[in-house]
Amino acid sequence: MTLTARQRQYLRSQAHHLKPVVLLGQHGLTDAVLAEIDQALEIHELIKVRIPGVDREEKREITEAITAATGATLVQTVGHVAVMFRPHEKNSEYPLPRAKGQ
Repeated sequence: MTLTARQRQYLRSQAHHLKPVVLLGQHGLTDAVLAEIDQALEIHELIKVRIPGVDREEKREITEAITAATGATLVQTVGHVAVMFRPHEKNSEYPLPRAKGQ
């Protein structure tokens, strides 16, 4: 899913008050962590994932692996926290603003 700048801004504002629901541990991105992220996205749609103790390149690789495995969209990363979004098929809690021209 590709997000417009307005949609990203909206999701960032909605995620501002959220706490990270998944924390990567010393073993990094494991199948169990991916399953936990997938379950959290199924329940909440918009989540924060804490990715501590890695450099920028490794953090980018981890976020790409998460988005590929879960079908989520990366909204933003700030420090060691990534915001992910995957809308429900029906009745999404986060009605995205329309792109101009739609």
